[in-house]
Amino acid sequence: MYNILVVDDEARIRSIIKKYAEFEGYRVYEAADGMEAVHLCRSNEFDIVIMDIMMPELDGFSACREIRKNSQIPIIMLSARGEEYDKINGFELGIDDYVTKPFSPKELMLRIEAVMKRVKSTAAQNKKKENVVVSFDNGGLKADITARIVYIDDERVDMSPKEYDLLFYMIENRNIALSREKLISDVWGYDFFGDIRTLDTHVKLLRKSLGRYARMIVTLRGVGYRFEG
Repeated sequence: MYNILVVDDEARIRSIIKKYAEFEGYRVYEAADGMEAVHLCRSNEFDIVIMDIMMPELDGFSACREIRKNSQIPIIMLSARGEEYDKINGFELGIDDYVTKPFSPKELMLRIEAVMKRVKSTAAQNKKKENVVVSFDNGGLKADITARIVYIDDERVDMSPKEYDLLFYMIENRNIALSREKLISDVWGYDFFGDIRTLDTHVKLLRKSLGRYARMIVTLRGVGYRFEG
């Protein structure tokens, strides 16, 4: 049973999500604004947060930024807008998924399950690798995959969790053509319900983080990407 925090200033939205989530066997907690959500996350342990962007007191982006200071709890953002800027801003903050209103409650439940499966899978993989040192060194770009640390020209670089996942997967499969479908399947999980543009957005963010080493990620038109190094 997952403990879910639903954050939205509209009581109707919270009620709908709660109804479907409890039907799935989840325990649901509610917050009417970002400030309340931050306080609840500081004093309680939740498995996942479903949070609206446009809210009083503290918007979803600001609340996510505060929560991320102390926790890597999975977060799914809800928004009445579908602009790429909102998605990029959210992914840069380390959210795990993005759902545009109006949404299907059933699809949201599937997204919750998909995110939780990815979290469990990542934890299991990290446990298997905890005694194995995996690193990559290509001159100016260095990565300690086990410790999830990346250096560019001897300067440590901070990335979102999904940027780390994507980079390390590409490094482990370097010089191999990776289709978009395979990347989504292996990095996000088979249950990922986002579209191809979500992957492309993350690649864009990763290239930005890599600076002059962005050239190592080669776009294969009509196929996907290849990491050369």
